[in-house]
Amino acid sequence: MTTRSVTPSAVELVGITKRFPGVVANDRVDLRVAEGEIHAVVGENGAGKSTLMKILYGMQTADEGQMLVNGAEVQFSSPSEAIDAGIGMVHQHFMLADQLTVLENVVLGAEPTHRGVIDYRSARRHLDELGSSYGLDLHPNDFVESLEVGERQRVEIIKVLYRGAKVLILDEPTSVLVPQEVEKLFSNLRELKARGHTIIFIDHKLEEVLAIADTITVLRQGRTVATMASDQVTAAELAELMVGSELPKPSTEPRVADQHVTLSLNSATVPGDDGRPALDAVDLEIHRGEILGVAGVEGNGQGELIEAILGLRPFDGGELLLDGEPITDWPVRRRREAGLGYVPEDRQRRGLLLDAPLWENVVLGHQTQQPYARGRWLDRSSARKAAGTILSDFDVRAPGVDTTARALSGGNQQKLIIGREMAARPRMLIAAHPTRGIDVGAQAAVWDELREARGEGMAVLLVSADLEELIGLADRLVVMLADESPLSWTRPVLRLSCWGAT
Repeated sequence: MTTRSVTPSAVELVGITKRFPGVVANDRVDLRVAEGEIHAVVGENGAGKSTLMKILYGMQTADEGQMLVNGAEVQFSSPSEAIDAGIGMVHQHFMLADQLTVLENVVLGAEPTHRGVIDYRSARRHLDELGSSYGLDLHPNDFVESLEVGERQRVEIIKVLYRGAKVLILDEPTSVLVPQEVEKLFSNLRELKARGHTIIFIDHKLEEVLAIADTITVLRQGRTVATMASDQVTAAELAELMVGSELPKPSTEPRVADQHVTLSLNSATVPGDDGRPALDAVDLEIHRGEILGVAGVEGNGQGELIEAILGLRPFDGGELLLDGEPITDWPVRRRREAGLGYVPEDRQRRGLLLDAPLWENVVLGHQTQQPYARGRWLDRSSARKAAGTILSDFDVRAPGVDTTARALSGGNQQKLIIGREMAARPRMLIAAHPTRGIDVGAQAAVWDELREARGEGMAVLLVSADLEELIGLADRLVVMLADESPLSWTRPVLRLSCWGAT
């Protein structure tokens, strides 16, 4: 299944091996990237993709193997050496200073000077030229904290172009983007390719890979499995190469809803950050044993809805009931103890302590509950035992409970969070974008857990930007629209609506 091009190589990695304690992340990996192509590297979380790119970018050093850039052997000991060789990297989690402007972020660490003073006029001119040349429209004076996610990503791309990169590594670039932003990104990447740049595209969304890549390399368990042209393979074949099985689908058998209402909002009005109502007199019910999906363009009140249910955002009016009991004024801790589970949208910022061991992360949000609490004290022995059970039951691949959360792949971090919440057996689970940024194997595991929870009578509020996921899993769906109350459909009606039949 390997095809060879006569086009000269921009990057070639030969026999790359990288070991960490207890794991071989890369095992004699080979990767050849031709000049001027978009080359996708795919694989499950933990397959070794990010480690390989960190080696190419000088963030880590290979234990064995050879690297060639434009035919010359290289060995980078820092990202600055990779940048000097024309290689830039856009990380999955952006590395920007929110309090600085776009211009200040772009030049940070590479400031042009004139007579000992930073020459912002020259930098602005260069930034404007890059933006217009590549369709990366940005306003240099805008503060990064005011930018949308897609705009922040464009800042990161301009940063590496500003430093002269001819080879761009993009690590999971679509994981935080809504569909409209993905199309904009792909347009930018095609323009970069047309102007002679080489793109290495790390992703797990197979349909996206097939839409943008010229060539695809598959990694599995740290090894190169295959390299092929994108027009010679299907998504199902890629999935089988990645995980050894067919591509999973988010599907749930229809069922008659339980009449018991687990959670309800009655005429709920919740302010946004600007003080105006983000939710205005909203009525919503979630039944026992039901998955209620929430669709809609991000920013239409989904985040405020979640925060209001959890107690992180106050109500200006209306009430919130859990199993018929008013909880509108309850603090977060009491709501959690009463049975509200939460899988946050951003697992690294809101779901984990990255530098803490896994057993401590398992305790988060449940430290006052059994089996973690012994009176007023934390029962470390029980916490470690419970963490081990979660690692086993939810297939979290880690050397042990003392491993830090940062050491896990994104998929394993997500499975740890879901295991933590499911182990507490909540009455209701809020799952915000639970499969964002994880591979097809981890997606299937998450879907299985949500289906199983539903079958055991748990109420699930599923917020997602993935319409296929919502249609496949949810019993009912509501669509959040700006300045309007949520619209509600059952799955069959929404399916018709999406295709213009209603």
